[in-house]
Amino acid sequence: MSTPPNKDTVLCISLAGRPGTFGVRFHNHLYQQLGLNYYYKAMTTTDLPAAVGGIRALGIRGCGVSMPFKEACIPLVDEMDQSAAAIQSINTLVNTDGRLKAYNTDYIAIRQLIDRHNLDPDTSFALRGSGGMAKAVASAFRDAGFKRGTLIARNTQTGPALARSCGYDWRHELGQLRPQMLINVTPVGMSGGPQVNDLAFPRDAVEAAQAVFDVVALPAQTPLVLLGQALGKQVVTGLEVIAIQALEQFVLYTGVRPSDEQVRLATEFARAQ
Repeated sequence: MSTPPNKDTVLCISLAGRPGTFGVRFHNHLYQQLGLNYYYKAMTTTDLPAAVGGIRALGIRGCGVSMPFKEACIPLVDEMDQSAAAIQSINTLVNTDGRLKAYNTDYIAIRQLIDRHNLDPDTSFALRGSGGMAKAVASAFRDAGFKRGTLIARNTQTGPALARSCGYDWRHELGQLRPQMLINVTPVGMSGGPQVNDLAFPRDAVEAAQAVFDVVALPAQTPLVLLGQALGKQVVTGLEVIAIQALEQFVLYTGVRPSDEQVRLATEFARAQ
């Protein structure tokens, strides 16, 4: 912070099953650059209702919500922004005088990246995952005009339901399907997880694809991203996702939109952890 914490310091937090440091470093770096009397802290919880009640009762301004809390938070808030209500998944809470409003900046980030990378809506894709983040990604691809999608999920309730809601097919496993783009929205490859060294898709499927998109942000260089880069595929990383969604959260919390250069510096600082 630009000044030491004091009685007027505004607190923002994140709740995640596996707390990371990217958001802490990203937000606090921007607070310092902009001279804002805010502080950001990453947390986890084994009692989500009590944690959300604490946000309300203690005047915590904002909270980033990550796996596995994106859907479980829904009944605990007062209002759902359209970005969250449309896909029934939350990644941001904003507290205004004890009233909690929920948003989903993951969706916003995916839509921006589809445009930024000029991803072709005619491309066929397979998306692995069916949780809260998968809802945001699948909905963003649907709304961007992608029609040739297949959801890969072992959960026989959430998988088919998400596929139907977006007009996509559903499969239990990828099998012999070889789409042009592979999208991982599961913890496979995530730091600290049991599958940190695993590929989210079979190697021959990556070889056959034109593009890979891994939503896992930590590490930025997941096994899927590394293989995609080594094979010369078009690659979209989770680092890009987390930087955009964190920026949009920052704006919701503070009402301030940093410059592109300030965001670049904050992202570089957050990566160097």
